[in-house]
Amino acid sequence: MRVGIEVGGTFTDLVAIEGGEVRVIKVPSTPRSPDIGAFNALTAAGIPAASVTDLVHGSTVATNAILERRGAPIAFVTTQGFRDILFMQRHDRRNIYDLHYAKPAPPVRRRDCFEVPERIAADGSVIAPLDEAAVAKALIPALAEGGYQAVALCLLSAYASPVHEARLKAMIAAALPGLRIAASHEVAPEFREYERASTTALSAYVQPVIDGYLDRFEATLAKAGFAGHFSVMQSNGGRMPARAMRANAISALLSGPAAGVVGAIRQAARSGRGNLITFDMGGTSTDVALVQEGEASLAAETEVDGLPIRTPVLDIVTVGAGGGSLVWIDDGGMLRVGPRSAGAEPGPACYGRGGTQPTVTDAHVVRGTIRPDAFLGGGMTLDADAAHRAFEDIARRLGTDVRGAAAAAIRLAVANIVRAIQLVSTERGRDPRDYALLPFGGAGPLLAAEIAEELGIREILVPPNPGVISALGLLSADYVKIRGATRRVALDGDTPGIIAAESARLRAATEAEFAALGLAGALEHSLELDMRFIGQAFEIPVAVDPAELPRLTTADLAERFAAAHRRVYLHGGEPGRKVELVGLRFGVRRRLNALPEVKERASGLSRPPATEVVTGGAPLQAKLLDAATLTNIAGPAMIEGYSSTIWVPPGWAGARDDSGNLLLRKEG
Repeated sequence: MRVGIEVGGTFTDLVAIEGGEVRVIKVPSTPRSPDIGAFNALTAAGIPAASVTDLVHGSTVATNAILERRGAPIAFVTTQGFRDILFMQRHDRRNIYDLHYAKPAPPVRRRDCFEVPERIAADGSVIAPLDEAAVAKALIPALAEGGYQAVALCLLSAYASPVHEARLKAMIAAALPGLRIAASHEVAPEFREYERASTTALSAYVQPVIDGYLDRFEATLAKAGFAGHFSVMQSNGGRMPARAMRANAISALLSGPAAGVVGAIRQAARSGRGNLITFDMGGTSTDVALVQEGEASLAAETEVDGLPIRTPVLDIVTVGAGGGSLVWIDDGGMLRVGPRSAGAEPGPACYGRGGTQPTVTDAHVVRGTIRPDAFLGGGMTLDADAAHRAFEDIARRLGTDVRGAAAAAIRLAVANIVRAIQLVSTERGRDPRDYALLPFGGAGPLLAAEIAEELGIREILVPPNPGVISALGLLSADYVKIRGATRRVALDGDTPGIIAAESARLRAATEAEFAALGLAGALEHSLELDMRFIGQAFEIPVAVDPAELPRLTTADLAERFAAAHRRVYLHGGEPGRKVELVGLRFGVRRRLNALPEVKERASGLSRPPATEVVTGGAPLQAKLLDAATLTNIAGPAMIEGYSSTIWVPPGWAGARDDSGNLLLRKEG
């Protein structure tokens, strides 16, 4: 049996596949011990751990450790003269009108930052050798006495030549064998000193947390008789064996959102759709991504709590507009939704667990797009009176009734999500009207049509069991490893050869890692170049098929860069403008076999033929339908399933296709 378990902020989702049978389950998350929620899902699904042959897991453990500052005590070691790099950061100011603005705090105290005498130039040449005597005399004793669980090494220009950093790591490992070591040439071997230092420090900061989490998880699995393969989802949209995460935990930072995008892509492909805007609205946040021809874009860098992390991630934009996002009024009397969330504990007021503040989920209950006795297929009854009470103060301050306040909160949540979608589409040179909107997560299908209307999107594809698509994505994910390197050279006749040589080096190293992890089988390769005009501060990714490398010319590179630049900035490729290669990322993928078809889980609920919904105007009488037996549909209607409810406003109609996906189109 194959099982995917995704731990979210509010619910933990499970999808199990055995033969042609698919089982899905949702249980409340346990934020203090996410692994407990994962095993609760196995128990609720009636699955003995000993029967599982392939377990894939995704969670927000690393992200939460950074956000909540619950990482391990660490030390930071850098080249002499660069001790304050994590504190100086970039000379920018994110909030220019905030008189109390402060840069985001790094995960290490200044007194825990150390220097070593050495210097390597940007071309990799040695300016000053590593002073090993100083390391042995001063640094190692300081690390031994500091009570650190991990140390981050980030020497100047280690991306160009790791010789000093590798030697320093070996010396520390020999003297302090119990100390975890994160070295920048292994974690983020790319230029930009601050971003590389931040990534390495955060990797060291979360590594003991991830190690402890995986230790507990694996111990519980072993105790239960599990003897299968255990993999962890990465931020880049691929999985790797759990033991690989012990070398670079930062790569699993955004595993949950990435899994959702992968699951959405695989399910949409069954209906022949490759151009998508995915929209994952869960309990805590909403994640959106753009998919072009069946492939999601990769970003070289992301941020958590204002701190840059230089690791390949799916290009996902996140906003604090989940089902549990709090609805509130600011000091200026303006209505707000998020980013604060009620989370899993206590959760929305309607959950009846002690929450009293209004949330987006409460707004749906009030306006009628969630029926209290149909939540989770009837497995969890909501308190409608508590939801109404939670909105009373908001309604009074806005000068409207409770339903009007709830409808306003939903419209604001829609506006927040529309803005996030514009960030991954319009601002990337893509017209959202050229894509189908694919909503998932427990709350996504409730708002999909309203979001599509705002963006001019005329087709919505809703997968079966949309509330557990992230867990399905875990099982859909291939084994993937992406390695990056900085190779800054002006575009000339030698550049294609440099790209080919660097690609061969990265390919050999990655395939050797796959072999060491027992990942045999046919492998696929990908290559993305970072290029820019000379004088520009940042780069544009340019995709190249590795099979084309023997035939690649300088003219080809210039033409592809110009096309990519024009798509984003509407200009590029003008005569006389010189271009340079900055770096490249080489990916190796081992694909999995196709998954069986996933069908909607039957709820078995009895329901009236219609229900009243208030979306801002006159009340509507919406048809009530079962997602498991649905064929054709025309709005207004509510389609109730086990993991999610789909709201179909007037003017939308559609049907399920042969792949189980619900295709909705705007009429007229």
